[in-house]
Amino acid sequence: MGAVLGSAMKNTMDENFKKNQEFMLQTQKLQLGRQLQMQNAMREQQMSMQLAGAREMFYWLASFYGVATLGMLAGFKKSKNPAVLVPFLPFTFIVAYQADFCYGTKMSRIRDEAEKIMQEERALLELPNGMPSFQSIEEARLKAEARSS
Repeated sequence: MGAVLGSAMKNTMDENFKKNQEFMLQTQKLQLGRQLQMQNAMREQQMSMQLAGAREMFYWLASFYGVATLGMLAGFKKSKNPAVLVPFLPFTFIVAYQADFCYGTKMSRIRDEAEKIMQEERALLELPNGMPSFQSIEEARLKAEARSS
């Protein structure tokens, strides 16, 4: 009788253990999915802030470029000295770069290049001394704790 009761109890405990493992796995998957969504939302917000800042910088650069170009043209008209127009070339490149970044396809080209680096030049992305492990982090924590006491 005791063996039958023990066997039934063991089977029940095994079933409960398996159900608990499945529940924990589903909970972890759900939590990971939520974390990934949150991190992606934060990344998108940061990227949009950077792009908005770049566009704001473009407005200022374009305004400066317009005023400076008018000044250079007026200076050239007055002095007939072509050296007055020399700053026009680098200013053009700066404003064109910023415009391409803000409103052109520069972001897509940067993303494509980043994907290429991740696929074909993975060694460039490796951390010095490799990926930190739990043990290396714990050792560093213990050393820091020992130094502070």
